[in-house]
Amino acid sequence: METLVWVVHVVTAVVLVGLVLIQHGKGADMGAAFGTGSAGSLFGSSGSANFLSRSTAVAATVFFITSLSLTYIYSHPAQQQGVMDRVDPAAVQPVAPAANPADGTKSGEIPK
Repeated sequence: METLVWVVHVVTAVVLVGLVLIQHGKGADMGAAFGTGSAGSLFGSSGSANFLSRSTAVAATVFFITSLSLTYIYSHPAQQQGVMDRVDPAAVQPVAPAANPADGTKSGEIPK
């Protein structure tokens, strides 16, 4: 899950940088009025501004959400559940040492 959020975060960052670099500044519209050729662009005279602005807003929103998600993931680490962590210590009863019938000692004792 964490890896997926990281991948989406990095891809969104690259897309966001690209979208910002593609957009024209506020002064570019004045040049289009005097026939510099940007008025006949792929999206029409005003279509690129709307499309790129909305795309940038969507990418910024996704970037913001992934940033908050990563913050939440790292501030609330998952509990590691190993095999021994799942055993309830109160449920485990100690085992009495067994007697060794050969020499009369309990297991774990050294015979004399």
